[in-house]
Amino acid sequence: MTARLDLIGLVTDDMAAALAFYRRLGLDIPAGSEAEPHVEATLPGGLRIAWDTAETVRAMFPDWTPPTGGHRMSLAFLCDGPEGVDRQYQELVQAGYHGEREPWDAFWGQRYAVVLDPDGNSVDLFAPLTATG
Repeated sequence: MTARLDLIGLVTDDMAAALAFYRRLGLDIPAGSEAEPHVEATLPGGLRIAWDTAETVRAMFPDWTPPTGGHRMSLAFLCDGPEGVDRQYQELVQAGYHGEREPWDAFWGQRYAVVLDPDGNSVDLFAPLTATG
């Protein structure tokens, strides 16, 4: 069997804050899981995303320390058109999340913006500038 990507794992210092952020982006995360050390959600298409607390990771890897330097990993969310990028960015920033880069029309033909999740992970918001299909 060929290996296939099945799960994206994130480490969080604050499970409740992380889950609240990703719920705002439309992920269907099990209710009441904020106090759990490991949480998973299945995305459309079957790919899973998971969050582990830093304590859980240190239980497996005692010498683990959080990475530094930022922008080592990002998740990109497709929005409903260019105006959807602007709307989602504003909603997140108004809710108190850090806007890393305000929406702009990228040279590769997309409306693009970047917000940081509560743990400093880069979350890209994008949509094609012109209708496709």
